[in-house]
Amino acid sequence: MREKTSVLYQNPVIRGFNPDPSICRVGKDYYLVTSSFEYFPAIPIFHSTDLVNWEQIGNCIGFHNIFDLTGAKESGGVWAPAIRYDNGIFYVTAAMEQLHGNKFGNFIIHTDDIYGTWSDPVWVEIGGIDPSLYFEDHKAYYCTNDNQGEDQESIKLGVVNPVTGETLENFRTIWHGTGGGWLEAPHIYHIGEWYYLMCAEGGTTFGHNEVIGRARDIRGPYEACPENPILTNRNDTSKQAACCGHGDLVEDGNGNWWMLHLGHRAGKIALSPLGRETFLTPVLWEEGWPVIKNSKARIMEEGPLLSEQHSWKGMADNFEEASWPCQWYFVRTPQPDHYIRGNARLTILPFGGRPSAEKMQGFACIKQPDLSFRMEVQLLFVPESEEDAAGIVVWLTHDFYYFFGIRKKDGRNELFLERKMEDLDVFTWSEEIETEDIGLMVEGTKEDYTFYTIMPDGRKMRKCSASSRFLSNEIVGRGFTGTMLGLYAENIQGKGTPAVFSQFRISNPEEKQ
Repeated sequence: MREKTSVLYQNPVIRGFNPDPSICRVGKDYYLVTSSFEYFPAIPIFHSTDLVNWEQIGNCIGFHNIFDLTGAKESGGVWAPAIRYDNGIFYVTAAMEQLHGNKFGNFIIHTDDIYGTWSDPVWVEIGGIDPSLYFEDHKAYYCTNDNQGEDQESIKLGVVNPVTGETLENFRTIWHGTGGGWLEAPHIYHIGEWYYLMCAEGGTTFGHNEVIGRARDIRGPYEACPENPILTNRNDTSKQAACCGHGDLVEDGNGNWWMLHLGHRAGKIALSPLGRETFLTPVLWEEGWPVIKNSKARIMEEGPLLSEQHSWKGMADNFEEASWPCQWYFVRTPQPDHYIRGNARLTILPFGGRPSAEKMQGFACIKQPDLSFRMEVQLLFVPESEEDAAGIVVWLTHDFYYFFGIRKKDGRNELFLERKMEDLDVFTWSEEIETEDIGLMVEGTKEDYTFYTIMPDGRKMRKCSASSRFLSNEIVGRGFTGTMLGLYAENIQGKGTPAVFSQFRISNPEEKQ
């Protein structure tokens, strides 16, 4: 065992829209998954060897799977995955919102190669959301927050075949939580002589919290920790970190325990376009209970880590390869033949509709990586009709986005900014242009998004800006995702001019170039 060293680090450890983290350790390697909701591919996977520096290595569900998100609602789709490892196999279970009504189904996928492909989903006959697996004595225990047949919130536990989804031992209620409301995200751990059942309560907003119970038998009865909630930032008036909860525990092999959980960072007026991100908080043990110091998460934290934290470096895509890097996403299941990669170009063939259409297409995007960022791309586009448009979109939902691009208006080509904020859809800036090959850039801060053109000599010309506050879930209402940055082409009729993108780059403005 290496000597413990207290290292200062900064939360979140995975920035941008990455909520509901779940983690497992295999030897010296950690693997983590987060929610993806309506975005495809689904369920991003991250790898780390030190808990503070993470790299995305793939997505669990992709084009190789039989899995259709075409009809997923915004903030619907795939919710709250949990990852576990048993006898050489990785398992992920998650909830899938049904396409008709607010009903959910729970599924399991598996793989023996974390860098390879995953199985198609098998479905478990139990309701609720935020399912989790626990393996012991050749059994796969399955728990979720199914309340069917009860007049109070509850956690149910059964035994399943994790490869087929078949129920092997019937589900029964094992805990009702502490009464904090919105009981969800159960995880079971066997530590020492106790089984621990950790859950989230309070709803995934500013009242969010984490509670825990323990029992001698996995099926209960569970007694609540006298220090519950063991994690909450609901009374933290600094509001630098908020909405903390929905966590998973892991031991690092050196006797240190940690909680990976979601959290929200303050942007403009305590609002954040990033949504919920992944935080790391050290866990202490007191009288047989895992607890958090001061019961709250912090932005600047310290703990017994073995590595220093690195700043994020950004990414570039030269579009040389036909396959998509794992950081790219689409809103729902895309039509792949409308996106052509290769020869240092991405060509998007436009779809019918607009960004304000509920089933938006023609949009390839990545997650906004931080409050401060810079995204640049070269666009070759000659609109042939007034129904053609292409450019970059800063996107939260079909009702809340900014579109900075090129269109034909009154017979001339113009650069424009469209701002969509629910029932307000306005073009707040425009400028006639003559070139058909133009560099576009958006730079984000806590306060706003600023849009630029890039001259052939590299000079950046500021054009317009828009507030960041309107791309936050607190403004949207019921929203569980975060802002995406993407490349977009449209034609109302669906047969317009292709848009050709190249030289894509996203970078950290605080890093030396």
